This record gives sequence, C-alpha cells and structure tokens, in this order.
Amino acid sequence: MKTITTTEDLAQFCEAAKAQPYVTVDTEFLRERTYYSKLCLIQLALPGKTGDAVLVDPLVKDLSLEPLYDLFRHEPTVKVFHAARQDLEIFFVEGKVFPTPLFDTQVAAMVCGFGEQVGYETLVRKIARESLDKTSRFTDWSHRPLSEAQKTYAIADVTHLRVIYEFLNKELVRTGRHKWVAEELAILTDPETYITRPEDAWTRVKTRTQSGRFLA
Repeated sequence: MKTITTTEDLAQFCEAAKAQPYVTVDTEFLRERTYYSKLCLIQLALPGKTGDAVLVDPLVKDLSLEPLYDLFRHEPTVKVFHAARQDLEIFFVEGKVFPTPLFDTQVAAMVCGFGEQVGYETLVRKIARESLDKTSRFTDWSHRPLSEAQKTYAIADVTHLRVIYEFLNKELVRTGRHKWVAEELAILTDPETYITRPEDAWTRVKTRTQSGRFLA
C-alpha cells in the first residue's frame, strides 16, 4: 500500500478523489495531556479496489494538508467516516475545515436499526462479512517507521468502510431516512461543538437516540 509523504502526491490523490462520488476517511491519533489530539496518520480510499487506498503521514516535515482540506470543501464528493466526532475535531483544530458533505456510518447504522453507537468491527462483520485484525488497535501511532501490521490495520479502516457506506446509503434511500441522518450530522459539523466549553463537547454531540424512530 502507498504511503503519501509529499504535498505533490497528496494533491494528485485528492484531485483524483474529486472525480469520485465518495472518499472514505479515517485517522489515527495520539491523545496527549492537552484536550486536543495529535494527528498521526490519515487513511483515504476511493471506490474500487484496495489499491485505491492510501496512507498519509502528517508527521512528515513540510507536508501540507491543504490539498486534503480542499477536497473536504469539494461538494460533489461525499466524505465518509465512521464515528466521525474525534476525526472532525482534529481537522477543525488543524485546518479550520469540516468535510462537506459528510456521511457518518455510525449515525447511519443507528438510523437503519443496527443499534446505538455501533462499532466499526461490528459493521465490518455484519455488512462486509469480513473480520478485522485487532493486534495493532492499541499502538503508538506517532512512532516511525510504522510496521506493516500497523499499516494493514490502518488501511482496513477505510477499505471495508466503502462496502458499509454503499450498503447503508442504499438502505437510507430505500427507507427515506436520509433526512434523519442529516439532522444528526448537523450537530457534528457545528463549530460551536468544538470551540465552546470543551468539557461539554461529548454532551453537545450526543445523538438523540431516545427517539423511537431510530429503533427500527
């Protein structure tokens, strides 16, 4: 799998992504003593084969993430995350940008009846019919070089996400529940969620799961 370490290569990938209907995105980070996390790795995948997935190393000196932020602003391409809250916080703090339009598979899965705050591993098993290698789940993502096991673990977070997104998106179209997802995502893309009362941020983005409409 390719690891992007230059702004030029990142720009080339992001330009290709702009021609696609969606791109799946994930991050690995290090939670330090400060409130905000340190971004250590970005994973991106385009529709298609595993070869269309890349890792981006934001710890490389002189690598600019502006091509990625420009992709985030590109409306025709949907940006797909799972449990996006911490990823969005990192990108908002680092680049003052929110990915738009946004699709969060955890929110969509809840709306489609998979339960509250369903984990990625569960959706991989139930929808993609695959299993995840969890050996690198708790690892130091700031350490370089990354091992092959770390890279394999990280890239799986966006390759299986393509199958999950396509399934859930079809379900939302079939059931007419896209609007419900949009209401929940509006909370995640509200700047006040991240710049006011940080100690209350989790409460502010808590999905309104008490509503019976999400139970089936």
